[in-house]
Amino acid sequence: MSTKENYFRALSKLSIQMSAVQDKDQILNLIVSTAVNALKAKAAVIFLIDEDLENFIHNKPAAQVGLSDKYVHAGTAHAVKISPQLLKDGYMYFRDATTDKRLTNHKAKKAEGIGSILSVPVMDKGRMLGILSLYTKDVRKFTKDEIDFLTILADQGGSAIENSNLITKLRNQSRIFLDLSASISSSLDVKKIIQAMTKELVDALRLKAASVRLLDEDTLTVKLVASFGLSDKYLNKGPVAADKNIALALQGETIYIKDISADPGIQYKKEKEAEGIVSMLYAPIKAHDKIIGVLNIYSSFSRKFTEDEIMLVAALAYQGGLAISNASLYMMLQEDIKDLKDNIWGHKCWF
Repeated sequence: MSTKENYFRALSKLSIQMSAVQDKDQILNLIVSTAVNALKAKAAVIFLIDEDLENFIHNKPAAQVGLSDKYVHAGTAHAVKISPQLLKDGYMYFRDATTDKRLTNHKAKKAEGIGSILSVPVMDKGRMLGILSLYTKDVRKFTKDEIDFLTILADQGGSAIENSNLITKLRNQSRIFLDLSASISSSLDVKKIIQAMTKELVDALRLKAASVRLLDEDTLTVKLVASFGLSDKYLNKGPVAADKNIALALQGETIYIKDISADPGIQYKKEKEAEGIVSMLYAPIKAHDKIIGVLNIYSSFSRKFTEDEIMLVAALAYQGGLAISNASLYMMLQEDIKDLKDNIWGHKCWF
């Protein structure tokens, strides 16, 4: 059987195995195992880029096979350094991993018995998601077919990662909506509901913090009613005027600020920088067809929120408005009932 036939069979088997599992970790483990077995290598490792931090590669492998527990991988800075060349050339080849100046930890590689290393980018739709590296025991030159095969495996991994991330996001968003809807249905404690919403949002989107401010029309300020992740010092910085970015949000716009230091519409810029806030998003809160406040989310690093994330924040702001509407109607009804009872009691002689 030819080498290409072996590769085809390995890919066919991998496709069948991947279709039977949905867990991202299992899929990535299948990919590194397939790489080692098909290419007769010593080991294989996948490192992933953090979803939120641009060009930041996790120190800990997402999947690996064939390396000892004591083997220490190169640091994050090294992985970030080689990423541009991976994108440019499509692969990187290190003939002798124990002496190549582009690599670090030469002694660890020699002690581990590593000869050569071949690395390819893990891609999906033109976006780099990580690095797949193959380790051989002996110093070895890789053929074009071997490089192409490892690249295909990396692409399989990229598609699996994106599909898994999409499913996870959908599940998290559905859970948040269900939890919030249940809270709105079962409780009229608005503060409790909105406080829970800010925490859920921070956890789901891996944010630094979130807050809800409602408009005070008399003072033209927005007053804090709930927050999660912000320090007392920051929260007590002073009144927040309903102008600039907040004014736009109160007109119905969802405002995204990638870098607060460069945006003229940011209030309390120095305080935000001291708090470690880099990026922000403002979403309007609507109740009874009227915008009554703003839901703010904060990131501690420069972050570009996806369209799905922006839609989630906007939808949760709407849900928060619904909770406030329900509570307001209930309080109005309670007042009406009290007036009715007082009125009836005052005219009990009618009976």
